Amino acid sequence: MVRGVTFQGITEMTRDLLFYALGSFFYIRIRDFGIRILNQENSLYFPAREKFCCQGVMKVQVVRKINNNAVLCTDKSGRELIAIGKGLGFGALPREIGLDEIERTFYDVDSAYHKAAEDLPLEVINFAARLTDIACNELDYELNPNVAFLLADHISFAIQRVRRGIHVRMPLAYDVQQMYPVEYKFGLYALKRIRKEFKIGLPKEEAVGIALNLVNARAAGDKMPKGDGKEGYAEMLEDITEIVEEYFHIIVERDSFNYSRYATHLQYLFQRVCQHKEINSDNLKLYESLKEEFADVAACVEKIAEHIRGKWGCQLSEEERLYLILHINRICMKEGL
Repeated sequence: MVRGVTFQGITEMTRDLLFYALGSFFYIRIRDFGIRILNQENSLYFPAREKFCCQGVMKVQVVRKINNNAVLCTDKSGRELIAIGKGLGFGALPREIGLDEIERTFYDVDSAYHKAAEDLPLEVINFAARLTDIACNELDYELNPNVAFLLADHISFAIQRVRRGIHVRMPLAYDVQQMYPVEYKFGLYALKRIRKEFKIGLPKEEAVGIALNLVNARAAGDKMPKGDGKEGYAEMLEDITEIVEEYFHIIVERDSFNYSRYATHLQYLFQRVCQHKEINSDNLKLYESLKEEFADVAACVEKIAEHIRGKWGCQLSEEERLYLILHINRICMKEGL
């Protein structure tokens, strides 16, 4: 397999002319190789990527710092992108940075996901981006531009849970394996890569979570059932969010990344409510521990459980309450509570 095409011995002027010949940015839709452009001073490599992953520009304008290693930029055609690279967040704004300073660029990322990069470690984002490259090759559908950040967040959160001794059984495990075998196989592959990269073993059930992130990231997206199912989910999501807002006297930012993650969990909660399924595991001791540690959040979750029982006739298990505590606590932390 061809891994790259190399243009060696070219001057900086020749390189610039090459870029201009290709346009202010170039786009390559080739799955199996990247382009390497070398001169005497540096080496720039653009790995094989699909649409949103495979674009480069000579220089970009930094318009906002996201964190020390991530910045929001615009290219010469005025398109917005997130640039990732060590130390990119340092320095006065606005300013220009060259491709040789950038490790990864992400185009067309929804603004709700910009904040995700604030808390995600650089190494996790880069790792998730490499996984995304592989997923683009393996899947027969396109993924939306947010998928690398979805995967990075899931992986980071899963690692944190394991380090804290929290083991949560993934919902719909059997259904996912049967309905999405390719995505599930990719999830298992990702777990092997995570073990090698971060020296930590995630439970096999996390393959389901990774698979669901890919399913949810279909570019065309048909995440929720049509008609009454979709309306019922929206109603449950809004009801539960309002309970959280009233209990903590806050306004939940509905276009935030944390809210998107929380909404995704409630999507699967709603599906189980409709099917009258419950998740049960051996996490009772952990649930009791977290309920004591986050007493306010646990009390809010009890109100949510009462609402779901009264309106939809479904009893939430300790497992579901545990997961709600984790997600709602993250929302509250963002609000400074």
